[in-house]
Amino acid sequence: MNQLSPRSTRRRRPVLALAGLAAAGLTLLTATTADSHVRAVADNPTSGGFSAVTFRVPNESDTAGTVELSVQLPTDTPFVYVSSKPVPGWTVTAPKEKLPEPVDLDGTTITEAVRTVTWTAQEGTRIEPGEYQEFSVSVGPLPAPGTILLPATQTYSDGEVVAWDQPAPASGEEPEHPAPEIEVVAAPAGSDHHGGESSDLVDAPDPTASDPVARVLGSLGLVAGIGALVVSLVALRRRSA
Repeated sequence: MNQLSPRSTRRRRPVLALAGLAAAGLTLLTATTADSHVRAVADNPTSGGFSAVTFRVPNESDTAGTVELSVQLPTDTPFVYVSSKPVPGWTVTAPKEKLPEPVDLDGTTITEAVRTVTWTAQEGTRIEPGEYQEFSVSVGPLPAPGTILLPATQTYSDGEVVAWDQPAPASGEEPEHPAPEIEVVAAPAGSDHHGGESSDLVDAPDPTASDPVARVLGSLGLVAGIGALVVSLVALRRRSA
């Protein structure tokens, strides 16, 4: 029976240790992704333009399914145009309602707008435990640059209701139930968004593309994987020598 020499054992230890770190990194990435809350991502958050805003809704219950999502749109800077992207198995309502106060937009007084968009699961449909769903609306024109909060309410099949309505504190720490939000940016110099881009809906973007946490954790996992490969190659060359 072949036995490993102490020297061979020492060669293997760095590989095993780094492999363990890589596995731990992947575990952390998986846990963080699974713990993500209701988030919003805009594909073109440019002031004066139109954007598809996608809400990614994970089911965070172990026993119940998500059967409704309701999102509140701003009333101080209302969207003049709102349209929804159909989702199979879900019914969407987006009625126009009277605003708390009239709002002047480029010389036009707005007294009513869509204030709430609600997706309700049809019979036999729900977001099961361990799953997520995406819901999109096209809105515009977007207001001046700044943060727009889009509080959401998630309803489960067992009657539990979770309100995602807490703004991020100045400290930068994430609250327990953060409100989805989008960051409107200024239009590039020389561009003209006031003519209005097409309000046709586009495919939902991947929220992780603009999620700094997901990018950082993904990078850590990649670095750990590359490090494990390099150490393995070095150990293999030494054994061959």
